[in-house]
Amino acid sequence: MAYEAVYLVGRANTGKSALFGRLSGQYVNVSNFPGTTVEVARARWKTGGREIELVDTPGLGSLLTQTEEEAVTRRLIFSERPGVVIHVVDAKNLEAHLPVTFQLAEAGLPVVLAVNMIDEARSLGLEVDDSALENLLGVPVVLTSGTANIGINALEKAVAERLLPRPEAGLQYPNRVEEAVKAVEALLPDGLMMGRRALSILLLEGDAESLDLLEKADSTVASSVRLERAALERDLRRPPALSFAVYRYRRASAIAREVVRLSAPIKRGFRDRLGDLLSHPVWGTVAAVGVLYFGLYLAVGKIGAGIIVDYLDHQVFGRWVNPAVAAVSDRWIPWMAIRELVAGEYGVVTLGLRYAVALILPLVTMYFFLFALIEDSGYLPRMAMLLDSGFKRIGLSGRAVIPVVLGFGCDTMATMVTRTLATRRERLIATLLLALAIPCSAQLGVILGVLNGHPGALAVWAVVLTLSFVATGFLGAQLMPGESAIFFMEIPPMRLPSAENVWWKTWGRVSWYMREILPLFLLVSVLIWAGKLTGVLAWTVDLLKTPLSWLNLPPQTAPIFLFGFFRRDYGAAGLYDLSAHNLLSITQISTSVVALTLFLPCVAQFMMMVREHGYRAAVYIAGLVGIVAFGAGFAVSRILPLMGADSW
Repeated sequence: MAYEAVYLVGRANTGKSALFGRLSGQYVNVSNFPGTTVEVARARWKTGGREIELVDTPGLGSLLTQTEEEAVTRRLIFSERPGVVIHVVDAKNLEAHLPVTFQLAEAGLPVVLAVNMIDEARSLGLEVDDSALENLLGVPVVLTSGTANIGINALEKAVAERLLPRPEAGLQYPNRVEEAVKAVEALLPDGLMMGRRALSILLLEGDAESLDLLEKADSTVASSVRLERAALERDLRRPPALSFAVYRYRRASAIAREVVRLSAPIKRGFRDRLGDLLSHPVWGTVAAVGVLYFGLYLAVGKIGAGIIVDYLDHQVFGRWVNPAVAAVSDRWIPWMAIRELVAGEYGVVTLGLRYAVALILPLVTMYFFLFALIEDSGYLPRMAMLLDSGFKRIGLSGRAVIPVVLGFGCDTMATMVTRTLATRRERLIATLLLALAIPCSAQLGVILGVLNGHPGALAVWAVVLTLSFVATGFLGAQLMPGESAIFFMEIPPMRLPSAENVWWKTWGRVSWYMREILPLFLLVSVLIWAGKLTGVLAWTVDLLKTPLSWLNLPPQTAPIFLFGFFRRDYGAAGLYDLSAHNLLSITQISTSVVALTLFLPCVAQFMMMVREHGYRAAVYIAGLVGIVAFGAGFAVSRILPLMGADSW
């Protein structure tokens, strides 16, 4: 059954998701836009006696798109033609958001303007005259706050009324610009993806996607449009895109001055001072280290990986689930091979389901809960801003702090989260660095146990990992084609997280994880079972012994590296056993922990790399990681003896 669609559109950090949760009461059906890795959330919504599909779109700062998220939102609203577009803007910064309102109206879309976070604006002494704003824009305006439950009923009523036909508003540009717009409109063929006026403006602004589509439809018309754009640029003496943007901003500023008034002097409170402190280069860095250590390392690593994982793994699966499944399979499955597939050492239940539910799910749930708290508090953009300048040198932006931090919990999940980065180049660099130099919590804990009592080996491991991360990122930024990462993020005020909003965000992301990741773990179990059954597993172990001998490592380390590919903590645990039995020298311990940490990503992470970037890119990344791992291990195995490491 087809439903009318209502789209929530707007920049990040304007409270779109809070409104989505408030209107729909749920987070459901999170999926990727076809051909991309950008998430779109959809839910059923009943209002005004109608059954409506409510869609929460990725952040949009302009129809002249710069990021994949913006491109996806533009394609969505023009390919699916929603019944209503709710443009969500920040009540405290209307002049920065209204230019998109003009663009949406120019496109002939039925717009309702939700002036959101009005409670925060009022706390600053700001009042917005919604009636005057509605008259000036020609679209319905509602003052809202998703977190404080303000204006929700009025927004529902405005949407229900807006679903009825109504003339669209528009923005008039200076005469020379209007002449060019009308000239391009007259050239365009029928059957376009959007309104003629909106498409004409995008073409004059030089939008690459629109020009490509027009070129495919009619190359002659495309040539005429380019000539018109060149003529407009000569007359204006600057790029038309800049002229359109400047005019929209000036008009938005004029409207904001007219409809926003200061009812009381602005007083800077504790939250404002806290926001300044967290943005400070020195104190902000100290705070970031504290958040990462106490919030992520202790909460995710100690509580999640320690207490919860330990209980689920050893008690629930170790004592209850696995023995019960083994008993049932022994009794009811007569074929040994099938019993191994279900409940063997690498069985679908005993390994795949256990790994996904007992080992990874607690880490992911804890992380998503903490991430929702950080996100809802307004702190995340401040952390990203602090790291942006340093990350730029390795081809990333401040936004990459999210997957990098998550990688210390679970690299598979972190690889999935790279889809939030703006460009394909940045996503590939982040995926490469996650696969190379970011140990997951399970592997990290065991390796630190191996290095316990060997401070020199610990120092070598930490230095080599840091150098590998920085050098690989720097070289990737220099050699990898594509545009540099664009970092633009609104800095919202610090606020107390909403319990309801945090709950829905956490629940939505965790349920999405289970749908996406659980099948991968089950597939990995089947692959390992097949390898053991066919002898490929044993053959691969023998194959690894030769390159490991070049690192002066004993043959017993071969299965460690192979199992490290299947499960990172399994490989590290095998290394721990060898070290505990004094079968490795200090040089061999240092060499093995460096090579194993830098070694290939686990199978689940590799499958996620395939899912996000395709087989070709995943194989290239895995091959490069393997070369760097053995290269670094070889260098350590040769340099440390010269330094007398075995006597440390």
